[in-house]
Amino acid sequence: MSMIAPPFTLESATQKVRLAEDGWNSRDPEKVSKAYTPDSRWRNRAEFTGGRAEIVAFLTRKWAKELDYRLIKELWAFNDNRIAVRYAYEWHDDSGNWFRSYGNENWEYDAAGLMQRRFACINDLPIKEADRKFHWPLGRRPDDHPGLSDLGL
Repeated sequence: MSMIAPPFTLESATQKVRLAEDGWNSRDPEKVSKAYTPDSRWRNRAEFTGGRAEIVAFLTRKWAKELDYRLIKELWAFNDNRIAVRYAYEWHDDSGNWFRSYGNENWEYDAAGLMQRRFACINDLPIKEADRKFHWPLGRRPDDHPGLSDLGL
């Protein structure tokens, strides 16, 4: 399959968002890093990351802390080579405290379809385990599982 590259259409931007969601739900830092340029620049909360090696290190730390991570992303807006998404993910820490983290990301792609810049803003909401909404087996969200809007998030 060829890489989805700009300029984006509604269909290609929607596909790009789902592919990003699928990659992050794999929780495989090496695999996820391949979607970014070798010199990709990130801001994730207050952390600044540059390049694939730092992305792998960041994601390795993230998923060691954020256990049973499940993510849903939704397209918010797009233009020629940029996509904005909103998302939510659920996870728990090593003490069994559950959270739903809400965020927005702005993505910028190079001509080949690799993400060269990513800016993320995220807020964590403590939740009770009984209030979880993301119940699929770890990995890719099933196609028939509701998205964020369907869940009222």
